Amino acid sequence: MNVALIIIILFAAFALGIGLFARRGKKLSLEQWAVGGRGFGSLLTFLLMAGEAFSTFTFLGASGWTYSKGIPAFYILSYGCLAYVIGYWMLPAIWRYSKERNLVSFADYFASRYESRSIGVLVSIVAVFAMVSLLIIQLRGLGIIVSEMSYGTIPPAVAIWISAILMTVYMTVSGIHGSASIAVVKDVLILGLAIFLGLYLPLHYYGGIGAMFTRINEVHPELLRMPEHGFNLSWYNSTILLTSLGYYLYPHGFTAVYVARDAKALRRNVVMMPIYQVLIAFLFLVGFAAILTVHGLEGAQTDLALLRLVKQTFAPWFVGIVGGAGLLTALVPGSLIMLNASTTIARNIYREGFAPRATEQQVARVARIALPLFTLVVVYFTLVGGATFVTLAIFSSSLLTQLLPMLASSFLKRPFGTREAAFGGIVAGAIVLALVSWRGVTLASLFPGAPATLTSINPGLVALFANAVVFIAISAVQRAVRARMATSIEST
Repeated sequence: MNVALIIIILFAAFALGIGLFARRGKKLSLEQWAVGGRGFGSLLTFLLMAGEAFSTFTFLGASGWTYSKGIPAFYILSYGCLAYVIGYWMLPAIWRYSKERNLVSFADYFASRYESRSIGVLVSIVAVFAMVSLLIIQLRGLGIIVSEMSYGTIPPAVAIWISAILMTVYMTVSGIHGSASIAVVKDVLILGLAIFLGLYLPLHYYGGIGAMFTRINEVHPELLRMPEHGFNLSWYNSTILLTSLGYYLYPHGFTAVYVARDAKALRRNVVMMPIYQVLIAFLFLVGFAAILTVHGLEGAQTDLALLRLVKQTFAPWFVGIVGGAGLLTALVPGSLIMLNASTTIARNIYREGFAPRATEQQVARVARIALPLFTLVVVYFTLVGGATFVTLAIFSSSLLTQLLPMLASSFLKRPFGTREAAFGGIVAGAIVLALVSWRGVTLASLFPGAPATLTSINPGLVALFANAVVFIAISAVQRAVRARMATSIEST
């Protein structure tokens, strides 16, 4: 057994230990299990929300896309900064409303605001589909990290199964307290490693960051400028807008708001998050450093750029530490996704759809059963899939952003939108996404003579536009009809 594998195993055992230990002294009701009794202060709230932001997608996807695409990858750095501005005003409102009504799951908020159980079921279905893609990212990342950093001793499929079982065990036992405990260790470790790798690798291979970009510009100048087609400036800006609008619609990020002790903790968290976002820039530097030093990676394999560069640069003991850090970056958001999916299935699909009289204890039991079952389904899709982390993340973001018109309307004293409008809008957005994903329909194919500025717009934004138009139109028509009926009744 090599040194790197031993260190990774120690990291996994340590994570399992502190995840299980987190339950000590707590009687886990559904509220305690899912949202920590709403008693987390600024630090733990920050670590949970940062854990969602800094996941395997960031750890491997940011460097992988920089390696293969170059400058377009910078959208990953940009969208968070816009999202945090929105979150500063939005999150306290969500927290206050949710606390007053003891909401626990992601779909609870929408079901409550629109006073509709069917809305809760619809949002749950959208959320669960998106969370499948999000958990695939984390599990595939775990499989890649463990396999690569163990020098192939453990195959990716075996690593995925082991990691899924590990997360299932400590989340079933400790709930969100397990994720919070692991997040503390993970954030301290990843902070140091990201800065070190981002500064050391360009210095080691090129003599400095400036020299690295000079060399890349000589060999691959196309990676240092925005392309005219495909991932061009139009795609870049539309993707930033789409992702920033949907940033807090990730179910595990949305319900992380519930755990806060007060609204001030959320605002302090949002103020600090842009500092954490700077870490992504150091991972970009790792991806750029790999362009001329790591060869032969194409397609989904480009996500291996960081790991391959670390393996060919450092001793096995350090490879093990990087592998362990990567493991933790997947455990925290991965376990939060599992928790939110199981809670959503239990509260908003099982109870709202089939058993409206179910007690909290029965719902909690169903949630604990749903957690491993949901994980088994995701493991299957993880083993048969092949998309890159960034592609999966963009799809999930596009799907979840279809809930934005409903969310925006909910902040009004009396929501403008109606239940029927919400259904119609989501269906319209889903149809557009389905045509793009499964039929290959693009703006370029629909408008062959149109300029690239138009045809390169992110399809998710097009889907959101169609959603918003339908949502507003149906709501306006229904309100007009109701107003006319009310006037007619009064006149008689």
